Amino acid sequence: MARPALKKLGTGPPGAKEEIIRLCSRGRLKDALHHRFREGLWSEPSLFSHLFRACRALPLLRQLHAFAATSGAAADRFTANHILLAYADLGDFRAARNLFERIPSRNVMSWNILIGGYIKNGDLETARKLFDKMPTRNVATWNAMVAGLTNSGLNEESLGFFLAMRREGMQLDEFGLGSVFRCCAGLRDVVSGRQVHAYVVRSGLDTDMCVGSSLAHMYMRCGFLEEGEAVLRVLPSLSIVSCNTIIAGRTQNGDSEGALEFFCMMRSVGVEANAVTFVSTITSCSDLAALAQGQQVHAQAIRAGVDKVVPVMSSLVHMYSRCGCLSDSERVFFGYSGTDLVLCSAMISAYGFHGHGQKAVDLFKQMMAGGAEPNEITFLTLLYACSHSGLKDEGMDCFELMTKTYGLQPSVKHYTCIVDLLGRSGRLDEAEALILSMPVRPDGVIWKTLLSACKIQKNFDMAERIAERVIELDPHDSASYVLLSNIRATSSRWEDVSKVRKNMRKHNVRKEPGVSWVEFKGKVHQFCTGDKSHSRQQEIDECLEEMIAKIRQCGYAPDMSMVFHDMEDEEKEVSLAHHSEKLAIAFAFLSLPEGVPIRIMKNLRVCDDCHIAIKLMSKVTGREIVVRDVSRFHHFRDGKCSCGDYW
Repeated sequence: MARPALKKLGTGPPGAKEEIIRLCSRGRLKDALHHRFREGLWSEPSLFSHLFRACRALPLLRQLHAFAATSGAAADRFTANHILLAYADLGDFRAARNLFERIPSRNVMSWNILIGGYIKNGDLETARKLFDKMPTRNVATWNAMVAGLTNSGLNEESLGFFLAMRREGMQLDEFGLGSVFRCCAGLRDVVSGRQVHAYVVRSGLDTDMCVGSSLAHMYMRCGFLEEGEAVLRVLPSLSIVSCNTIIAGRTQNGDSEGALEFFCMMRSVGVEANAVTFVSTITSCSDLAALAQGQQVHAQAIRAGVDKVVPVMSSLVHMYSRCGCLSDSERVFFGYSGTDLVLCSAMISAYGFHGHGQKAVDLFKQMMAGGAEPNEITFLTLLYACSHSGLKDEGMDCFELMTKTYGLQPSVKHYTCIVDLLGRSGRLDEAEALILSMPVRPDGVIWKTLLSACKIQKNFDMAERIAERVIELDPHDSASYVLLSNIRATSSRWEDVSKVRKNMRKHNVRKEPGVSWVEFKGKVHQFCTGDKSHSRQQEIDECLEEMIAKIRQCGYAPDMSMVFHDMEDEEKEVSLAHHSEKLAIAFAFLSLPEGVPIRIMKNLRVCDDCHIAIKLMSKVTGREIVVRDVSRFHHFRDGKCSCGDYW
């Protein structure tokens, strides 16, 4: 049967063309293909492009393709390109490639569609081969390759494409420039970024919102916060993209307070926050351990309707965990009905940080049963949880599962957790052998982990040998000197302690001072060891003196080995009593109402003496005291600590 001849444009039911376009825009393909519109489709082949753009299923696409071929519309290059785009979008590259080879007089658009499809599918190798075969290229072709390489993390190759494009005399548009700046940000290459910035200024695109936001992001990722914000200040208006760039930039560069200030300013001028905004803002609250502010931001996320978005939920789990509110982390986590790898990893990390290693292991098993496939980050959070709870067997099983079952390559951080597990269980020689034989280069952290285990196991000979290696590896890290000094002070080797101090002065190394802080009525009160500057210092000293007297009656005896000075015992007691966490706790006792948990943050590891003292304080006062140190949380209640004295 001969196919009907194409009619002249405009024939068919009145308004049919507009109705077909409207139905396609709403995804109502079945209605658009109703018999009363058939004549319109036969008469105007360009309408097929709307059908193909709206098609989201391969079986239907094949039927439409056959229909277009029957009508003769598929012979038109414009329509054929839309069919090609539909096949590429739906991932049927065999059909796409066959069609591509048959398109009459292929143009640049035909090539770009196929290249873009392969890039979207992650097949950059095939996309590159097609790119090399192209007879002519336009800006969109180069943009696609630069963006594809950047999105795949191949930033050096992406920058190379940009330079090749410039050599061919191509002028980048705002989309290509955005990809190049993201590429420079990924490489932390501010030199190349500044060169592209100069090109942007010459091209007059420095006030373009897309380019300006990407440029600011590049500067901020490279650590140049002021230059990034200066770029955003010249943009014609404040958009959610530029606001997100500033908040994320400040958060990533350690200016969490500045990020929160800008968030408040953004809301005050009427810019509505989105999920990206809330992720960065909640992260800032987490970094500051600002619980009250975090709760306010959480409430705003609920009102904005993004509190069930997985990245926001993961940030909330982390924030509540870092603020000492594990039950709130659980409440957020169990509010999600599915199994998400990132969210599960965040909760496993929270359990580990709070010393609930068995809960972390159980959640990991549930996650596996739910069909999620763990990655390197998931295994790291689980190993961390096991190492902080003394679950040696579970940790070793986890490591074997990671390496043998899933074939994942452990990083030095994974090995550090295993060294911690082995060292704390007394297998020091095995831990050292693992460091020396592992396929990745050991860093200072893994050796310090072994050094700390030597102190716990009281293997001072091995500790001296490991300490030499650690200090040689990083002679400017104060933690190694302090740990060695602590080991020597434990056995009252004051002359050797003096040698450590002398060595520190030689390398111009200063011990990081202990700092603790507590939030009260929206204000953060900070305390340093031995500090006397607080406005309520006299009350704090009196409270501490009274508290020390009470816990002495429960058997507390100051651990003099925690003081690294050859001084009189009375001086040592005064020094111990004024450790920063004790000062912060005394202030909290004076300020917070009865029954309210006390939450203290500290920049260093809690010392043995303070750990014993705080356990007894929780017993004699009946108060829950939560302390977050540099590596974990300690929940003190009724004279016991959640860490089980394993930290």
